[in-house]
Amino acid sequence: MIQWLKGYFDLSGHETTFKRELLAGLISFFTIVYIIAVNATILAEAGIPLEAGIIGTIITCMIGCWLMGIWANAPIILVPGMGINAMFTYTLVHSMGLTWQEALGVVVVSGIIVTAVSFTRISQILLEVIPESLKHAITVGLGLFLTLIGLEKGGLIIKGENSLLALGDVTNPFVIATIVSILLAVFLFMRNVPANFLISIMAGTLIAALLGVISFQDMGTSSLSLDSYASLFGAISFERIGSFTFLVAVFSLTMVLLFENIGLINGHLNMMNRPEKFKRSFQANGLSILTSGFFGSSPTVSTVESTAGIAAGGRTGLTAIVTGSLFMLSIFAIPFVKIIPGSAIAPILIIIGVLMLQSVKQIDFQDLSEGFPAFLVIVMIPFSYSIAHGIAFGFIFYPLVKLALGKAKEVSVPLYIIAALFLLTFIAEVH
Repeated sequence: MIQWLKGYFDLSGHETTFKRELLAGLISFFTIVYIIAVNATILAEAGIPLEAGIIGTIITCMIGCWLMGIWANAPIILVPGMGINAMFTYTLVHSMGLTWQEALGVVVVSGIIVTAVSFTRISQILLEVIPESLKHAITVGLGLFLTLIGLEKGGLIIKGENSLLALGDVTNPFVIATIVSILLAVFLFMRNVPANFLISIMAGTLIAALLGVISFQDMGTSSLSLDSYASLFGAISFERIGSFTFLVAVFSLTMVLLFENIGLINGHLNMMNRPEKFKRSFQANGLSILTSGFFGSSPTVSTVESTAGIAAGGRTGLTAIVTGSLFMLSIFAIPFVKIIPGSAIAPILIIIGVLMLQSVKQIDFQDLSEGFPAFLVIVMIPFSYSIAHGIAFGFIFYPLVKLALGKAKEVSVPLYIIAALFLLTFIAEVH
């Protein structure tokens, strides 16, 4: 079996090993496993039963990772996107007045469109018209965003009383656990210790337990019932598919999914120097979005945390298969998965953020017509706490700055169209 897997995923051709792919899959899983509880909680605010949302999230993650692994042979993990799930609940349902069943219908229609684009030349055209400065800026912005998430998860950064952000209480045992875990994780990473991320997470969990942050006695047993999921599976509604509200929702969601995933996938593949995997990776992404609606979740994205597995040495779809399989098994062990504290995950996210920040060297800030739009992407992704909005700002300002400097010919026609569509998306969100 192992020999067959080595051949199917071409491990030797990707200069990797079965053990390395297995460890990368484990790292990817433990880095992103928080999405199970977080996504289900956000979906619950849209009206989806919490228990059903947990199961729907797990199945969506499992199928998404398997699609990416089998079809694209890439170590990218597909899970419901942070920011996208907020858009599902707070924009589509709360602001636009759709029911959660209709919002799932929007997800399915958007998935069909993204999939259709991914199987045509349009996807390659979209990739080619994106300026290199914006591509690198997206990678840097994602790195800062991931760092911010890590700092928040570790309690080092909190919401300020007189400011947006403030330093957390460094005397708090949880924050102390984070700081000690960061020091350990950086040491292991710089010493290039095998499976350093996995060791860091396990050691970080133990450190948290020793400081009284968590207790292994609190794990209990899982009480999830598949019966609760029956009300969610396939509960999509197209009753208002012809309405203006439904169409605006589809347009807005599709725009965000297209460019967020193009940026994410391109960044992941560039990190491992495998740009030729883009087309199939994007196709797997589209198919995964389509299935998300049927399984009862907000849309999947090529999540930022995929870089954890890539940084750990993952190079093939076997990494994604391992991650997806662990999601499947997690349905029986939710309490064991949930006990891993944020203080143990935070160091991994921060280290990955540092690695992604290196792409800033590829941006020419001497040419402000390239540098300023790139700067907007870099700062707006973490500061707006939205990958989609950060990307949109860059795409809108890029042609505007070029026009202002008399360099309109440097912008392709498709990019002008993309900028206009992003602007329309902003207008649609406001109204």
